[in-house]
Amino acid sequence: MSDYSSIPVVIPCGGMGTRIREASDRLPKPLIEVGGHPILWHIMKIYEHHGFRRFVLPLGYKGDLVKDFFLNYRQRKAKSMTVLLTDDAGPTFHDVKIEDWEITLVDTGQETGTGGRIGRIAEHLDEESFALTYGDGVADIDLTALMKTHQAHDRLATVTGVRPTSRFGELRVEGDEVRSFNEKPELDSGLINGGFFVFDRAFLEYVSPESGMLESDALPKVVADDQLAMYRHEGFWQSMDTYREFLSLNSMWDAGTAAWKVW
Repeated sequence: MSDYSSIPVVIPCGGMGTRIREASDRLPKPLIEVGGHPILWHIMKIYEHHGFRRFVLPLGYKGDLVKDFFLNYRQRKAKSMTVLLTDDAGPTFHDVKIEDWEITLVDTGQETGTGGRIGRIAEHLDEESFALTYGDGVADIDLTALMKTHQAHDRLATVTGVRPTSRFGELRVEGDEVRSFNEKPELDSGLINGGFFVFDRAFLEYVSPESGMLESDALPKVVADDQLAMYRHEGFWQSMDTYREFLSLNSMWDAGTAAWKVW
């Protein structure tokens, strides 16, 4: 495992999850649970597996719930605790193993775009590079290989390219007879943004606290300056953008086939 313990990992947590209201009506999207854990936790575990431990979470919609989750994290994880009602020091937790994470939570506004959220946490991005991913997608991605690809290409930014999966079943037919049925085939329509990025700190010149969306504002400018490289990920990748995808990820976890569980 590589030592990326000093490199900040940015996971924007400000989205409302409007297309997954069945699961997120009372929660910010990153706190929607897969297998009893927020999808945010799954993403952080993937990064931890590759040696990352510093996380910066720009907050927006229902950000107080994200703060509460981590403030009460030890209590949630503990199998037992002892409480002395006359002691102001708080409870003593037993049989609890806590991840060695440093988590910085920053309120970046309700309506701020992803580019603006990055601009508003710039002071916490104090290393030569930082990683970034969305708070709703998981993968069995080799983050060490992603980091090495970024370093080798000598660009300000590297994006992970993945192949999208169709939401509809694919039929292979001969005449009027079906010869095969593939429920969720990978499409041959090219690569899409898989949401796992690496940026040099100099990328911050492309964003400000008032920037719009990262994808439509800053990244096109980076491309125009020939400063965006790509890392190709051929393995498992799945976003949780819809209620159907929420159910699918939970089914994988329950069945023991969660490919993103690399830890």
